[in-house]
Amino acid sequence: MEFFYKKVVNSNSTSQQLTSNPMKPIGIYLFLFFLSTIAINAQVKVDAELRPRFEFRHGFQSLFPDDADPSAFISQRTRLNAAYKNEYLNFYLSVQDIRVWGDVPQLNRADRNGFGVHQAWGELLFSPEFSLKLGRQLLSYDDQRIFGGVGWAQQARSHDAAVMKYKKGKSSFHVGAAFNQDGEANLNNILTTNTYKSLQYGWFHQDWDGVSASFLFLNNGLQFIDAFDADNHETRFSQTVGTHLKGSEEKLGWMANLYYQFGKDIGDNDLSAYLLALEASYKVEPKWSLILGGELLSGNDNGAPSNGENKAFTPFYGTNHKFNGLMDYFFVGNHASNVGLLDVYVGSVIGLGEKTSLSGRIHNFSAAADLAATDSKQLGVEADFVLNYNFKKDVNIKAGYSHLFASEGMEFLKNNFDDNSNYWGWVMITIKPTLFQTNLDQ
Repeated sequence: MEFFYKKVVNSNSTSQQLTSNPMKPIGIYLFLFFLSTIAINAQVKVDAELRPRFEFRHGFQSLFPDDADPSAFISQRTRLNAAYKNEYLNFYLSVQDIRVWGDVPQLNRADRNGFGVHQAWGELLFSPEFSLKLGRQLLSYDDQRIFGGVGWAQQARSHDAAVMKYKKGKSSFHVGAAFNQDGEANLNNILTTNTYKSLQYGWFHQDWDGVSASFLFLNNGLQFIDAFDADNHETRFSQTVGTHLKGSEEKLGWMANLYYQFGKDIGDNDLSAYLLALEASYKVEPKWSLILGGELLSGNDNGAPSNGENKAFTPFYGTNHKFNGLMDYFFVGNHASNVGLLDVYVGSVIGLGEKTSLSGRIHNFSAAADLAATDSKQLGVEADFVLNYNFKKDVNIKAGYSHLFASEGMEFLKNNFDDNSNYWGWVMITIKPTLFQTNLDQ
């Protein structure tokens, strides 16, 4: 008990402040006594995150129009995380506040719906191999193309799900399921919230020396609501099946994705779509790597399903900001059931010291299907640059700049022919202190 108290009261000035109010030491003693009690047979960690980000948007996500001003704002994510672990249970709670500086007045009575539970789950450890994870949680697999945490977004993504896990040696197998409702009810079974109605998935991963492979099956159900026929509110299911391959040998690394989608889309069209991706990296020097890759996502001619068939691939719950350019022109709340995408890119990561690195990528975008308005499928070229600086172990600073050079196809796709420059800049500071942690070796 004395050890915990000394960690908090470690100066004469602090001691005087505590003794000036006799209730303060009692509260601190009780809190520290609680932490020391639960730490006897368990591991406990409490940490936090503060992440403000300034952005200047002049053509972000869509081409910049005439007679408009660019936007500038500061968004912020604030999190408090608590993890608990013993021999039969993992428990995790993460609450967060998401806001834009100035979105409420200084003398506000309440915030604007920015506070919420990001994660709240418990994992029952039945054996060293088997566990069951229940609650609000991240679903993140492989390179996050189909399932990802979307960490760039201040709110990020989480699922209310149950996941059975098995891991032994170099093999892992997960089976997950989720079922969503608007709330408790005695009648009807219709979901109006903007999320999936239900999903089930299986994921298998195997490691070998220098090579790994994952296989994914996703059964994704979306709620259809018929405005004219109340008896036609049904869940329409699509299926995604595919593999993620990864390998490395000395200076060379590579990655490949292959996915296929079938079943029904939300519009009751027959779905037949695919994703192909291949990337290679080469370490020229210990602090200098080169990257070359390409990704093809199938699409629909003229940007819409026809004859009851949808050929456009949808990366449903992936971290799509990570792919196809940082300016989010494709698959980040947009470009669904459209002309698809062929993205060919080159990149490099250069270490500028022990704490600093610079990364850059140049993407060439073109449509995967025909554009009716133009003979060319070329959409444009985007250049992305990110400077990363690790100020301290729990403080990171990043800054980025992106510029899109739009082609005629992009103008038709976005219905904007104003011919303005499109660029985006940002600066982000991430502060992640550990507030309390028990000895992990005990």
